[in-house]
Amino acid sequence: MLRQGLHQRLQQRLSPQQIQYIKLLQVPTAQLEERIEEEREQNPLIELGESEEDVAIPQPDSYETAAGLGQAGDELDLRMAEQDRQEEFQDGLAQEEYFGDSESEDYKTRLPNAFEEDDHYEAPVVEMRSLYDSLEEQVSMLNLDEADLALAFYLIGSLDEDGYLRRPLEALINDLAFHNNLEVAEAHLEGLLHKIQSLEPAGVGARNLKECLLLQLHRKQSDPLIRAAEKVISSCFEEFTKKHFDKIYSKTGLDEEEFKEVYQLINHLNPKPGESETVIRQQYIIPDFMVIVENGELEVRLNSRNMPNIRISRKYKTMLESLQKAGSGKKPADKETYDFLKEKMDSAKSFIDAIRQRQFTLLDTMGSIVQRQKEYFLSEGLESSLKPMILKDVADDIEMDISTVSRVVNSKYVQTDFGILSLKYFFSEGIATEGGEEVSNREVKKALKDIIDEEDKKKPYSDEILEKLLKEKGYDIARRTVAKYREMMNIPVARMRKEL
Repeated sequence: MLRQGLHQRLQQRLSPQQIQYIKLLQVPTAQLEERIEEEREQNPLIELGESEEDVAIPQPDSYETAAGLGQAGDELDLRMAEQDRQEEFQDGLAQEEYFGDSESEDYKTRLPNAFEEDDHYEAPVVEMRSLYDSLEEQVSMLNLDEADLALAFYLIGSLDEDGYLRRPLEALINDLAFHNNLEVAEAHLEGLLHKIQSLEPAGVGARNLKECLLLQLHRKQSDPLIRAAEKVISSCFEEFTKKHFDKIYSKTGLDEEEFKEVYQLINHLNPKPGESETVIRQQYIIPDFMVIVENGELEVRLNSRNMPNIRISRKYKTMLESLQKAGSGKKPADKETYDFLKEKMDSAKSFIDAIRQRQFTLLDTMGSIVQRQKEYFLSEGLESSLKPMILKDVADDIEMDISTVSRVVNSKYVQTDFGILSLKYFFSEGIATEGGEEVSNREVKKALKDIIDEEDKKKPYSDEILEKLLKEKGYDIARRTVAKYREMMNIPVARMRKEL
């Protein structure tokens, strides 16, 4: 039986403008230009401004303090009340601010504290042959018949990027039979694999690390040291990988001095032979912010190199006004065209407002980070000056939600006098010292790494000893925390750090 009733529920709903703002907020500067181009393709009313004489968008008073972050006794005030933000964002700018009586009627997204570079940097194109191209060129010179050459190309195409053949030959034979209706004997395919293993780089085509190392040793001129290394890999590979040196001495009859030479030889072999032939992939980071230190003062600037001066087209604005004036009463002429232009006009205003709001939020967030880590910036990146800071701290400063700060921090970088850093770098948990002072866990990690770097590699410290040594330095942390930090820094356990 159906029953009617009134129910009151509290739900959080985002407007399309807010959703657009959130999506733009997490886009890094390097990809913002591409996002703007996508919007321009969909909306003919959006165009790029060329003139540098256009009037900048009025800035909130809070941004006037951006140039004085480092002044003694001054507190950072880069926040706006959340209510004012939402009202301004929901309502947008007044109509006269979009199309005013100023010399330039363009609506643009420029900030006065944005840095630009005179020379546009273009990343060089690095062209190199891939591992597969190199191997196919070499195998073409082996005087194979057409059928074997096709099989050799198939084997080369089955290699991983590091040069290993990790699929069993039986699986490859089944694929050839199923997809190419071709029957091949395993011995014949393995013979072709041996030919590939004779190519450069040494070790390519190996099916595991043990075979890869042996292939490289076989290429070297045979002598007692090479033969000893082959014996160690052939009969004591598991013991070698686990650094059970005593068992190796027992099995091979080598003494410590002889094995030390063998150990050094094996360590200089290439465990990933394909990497030397692959294309070099270089990632170019475009910073979203710049922090400048001048006379003990900090200045935060927003990168505008990939921030075109977008505006609403005057031509379409004039066309829209003409349709409105040509109509009778409140009814515009050619209502279909008018509705289309009005919809695109509203969409353009909404997009430009979202870009503008994004810029303000970026500056607010970076300003809070700089204020909290002022000592770190003034000390030119001294890691011990880095203070504990979490997303909630910055969210409280700028009176926004933690998720908003997270979107800003993600994939954003800042350029400083001592390098380009990810914004995530500045966030770390706090660890209490014996003196009651709270320090960043980055400082603890650095102290841990320094201890491990200075240890005797013949007798590396266990996690229990590392815990005691850190406590002697004033860091009161548990053994499991030591293990956690060690793993985060990709430092192996004591047995795996052991050297001869």
